[in-house]
Amino acid sequence: MIGRLNHIALVVPDLEKASRFYQDTMGASVTASLHLPDHGVSVVFVELPNTRVELLHPLGDDSPIRSFLTDHPEGGMHHMCYEVRDLLAVSRHLKAQGMRILGSGEPKTGAHGKPVLFLHPKDAFGTLIELEQA
Repeated sequence: MIGRLNHIALVVPDLEKASRFYQDTMGASVTASLHLPDHGVSVVFVELPNTRVELLHPLGDDSPIRSFLTDHPEGGMHHMCYEVRDLLAVSRHLKAQGMRILGSGEPKTGAHGKPVLFLHPKDAFGTLIELEQA
């Protein structure tokens, strides 16, 4: 049902500093910053040969990740994103298995312009999982 790992997301307290670290210190290719008001975040992607690292920073006072930085001021791992072929079919299957979908339960457009859903971390061994339509 799940496909390849699309990205691992890290919440960072300083998006520009984290971008420079990955680009200048680690030698990775880094995208420009993208603001996603519907998700309350600014993102940068670190492009790797086998996956991506998504750097997240709160966008606005109502950002859903602001409390993450309050609890973890240095930042840290936030979620893992897996690709799926049919997001709606996977969503129906997971709901039938008792999994909770965060938010309205309906897909939103993610940073890559594709539909995404998030699974409740309490249903996935403490890990926030994002599913993205491949």
